[in-house]
Amino acid sequence: MIVLAGASASGKTEVAKLLSTRYGINKVITTTTRPMRKGEIDGVDYFFVTKQRFQEMIQEGRFIEYTIFNENYYGSTKDSIELNKSVVIDPKGLESYLALNDNSIVTFLLISSEETRFERMMTRGDNLEDAEKRILHDRTAFDEAALIKKVDYVVNSQNLNALEVTNEIYADYIKELEKRHYEI
Repeated sequence: MIVLAGASASGKTEVAKLLSTRYGINKVITTTTRPMRKGEIDGVDYFFVTKQRFQEMIQEGRFIEYTIFNENYYGSTKDSIELNKSVVIDPKGLESYLALNDNSIVTFLLISSEETRFERMMTRGDNLEDAEKRILHDRTAFDEAALIKKVDYVVNSQNLNALEVTNEIYADYIKELEKRHYEI
């Protein structure tokens, strides 16, 4: 499994999409309590559940990690771990995946400068105020120095396009699985 972590606009989501289209490594479908948006499909975009059901799943110990964002829960379940899947997570989520000590999980931290990430947010049409808040939030949420020591690979996406980052991550993933004696 490929675990992708990084600050806002570091390229995680785009890499996850490209891993799917280029290499057949599909993104884990996570669970959320937020309302389904137009065009979304339950079981494809997310597993949509009520807050009560999500809290029951927490009590049942079903989640590797979960977070609350804009008063909605988001989480990935333990049964979602499998080879040739990817998941995009925040730093707290990364810590939870690392704590599993599962040899089939390969972790990646995508890094780039605040300026580059801010520019990417503006290019993709994010609200200026929201982008500024995310940059400030990431300064405290992401202790890159600490995370760099914990992940399997650090990818500097500063001067690379999404496809170049994806190709690097895929090559490192295959190399790591071979090193860990997994059949690919």
